[in-house]
Amino acid sequence: MSMLEVRDLHTSFFTDAGEVKAVNGVSFFLDEGKVLGIVGESGSGKSVTAYSIMQILAGSGKIVSGSIKFRGQELVDSGEKVMKTIRGNKISIIFQDPMTSLNPTYTIGHQLMEAILLHTDRNKDQARERAVEMLRLVNVNEPEKRMNQYPYEFSGGMRQRVMIAMALACEPDILIADEPTTALDVTIQAQILELMKSLQKELGMAIIMITHDLGVVAQMCDEVIVMYAGAICEQGSADEIFYNPCHEYTKGLLRSIPTADGGKEKLKPITGTPIDLLNMPKGCAFAPRCDAAMRICLKEKCERMQINDMHAAACWMNVKKNMEGGEA
Repeated sequence: MSMLEVRDLHTSFFTDAGEVKAVNGVSFFLDEGKVLGIVGESGSGKSVTAYSIMQILAGSGKIVSGSIKFRGQELVDSGEKVMKTIRGNKISIIFQDPMTSLNPTYTIGHQLMEAILLHTDRNKDQARERAVEMLRLVNVNEPEKRMNQYPYEFSGGMRQRVMIAMALACEPDILIADEPTTALDVTIQAQILELMKSLQKELGMAIIMITHDLGVVAQMCDEVIVMYAGAICEQGSADEIFYNPCHEYTKGLLRSIPTADGGKEKLKPITGTPIDLLNMPKGCAFAPRCDAAMRICLKEKCERMQINDMHAAACWMNVKKNMEGGEA
């Protein structure tokens, strides 16, 4: 049995303008010790998928249908009492922006200890000891001294380390990292990713890495989900996604990455703008921006098709390719 099972998840935000279908039928599994990457542009539904798992959606957000099971236990409609035992304790999350995720009015030590006291049976002295231990684990220098400092006294990279320490303080089974390196410069990004990799191996936890940076995915992930307009358009092992992309959106993302050969070829951006989730088209959501779009792409959605045991994609181009090859 997989540690986390998400099946046909639909999450919407109900606004004055109408229903925004932010997550549209997402399904995936996460096994122990694995790293799953969720990739896509801003607004593709990556973070809402994570917030649905944690059930920390904004007031207008609601899980409309679907199932989220953690170790066989259904989380959808399980109630706040159950979720309080899961959040932070079994499943932790690192939020996007380390600059605003910490409370500026409390010391780093207070905020770390608060998380530990809330989710474990440790007393105040034990919580302080654990907080210092976690700061040392994430390579924060002089952890005892740092406990009494405020967030403004830390750099962006150090704040991100504190956020990682807070997320790992209760030794969760699953860590959700929502754009953990977005606000950091390239050197600090590399250090944070290396830190997460070493902690993952040391603690044996599973990670869901949410990002729009395919370089991060290549470095970290075993399996990759590519999302567009709230749905999964392609899913497979990292090697399959990078070396055998089978959806035009994935190919577009890969074409827009700078290469290591000194940039002999011009980058090819994906033209157009992301789809309006209030006015979803009949056909493929990516069709208006796709250079290879056919008439059927505009009229009808393509079901996900198995490319092989490790790979599936929902693109009419695969159907066309099979028909031209004489396959059923």
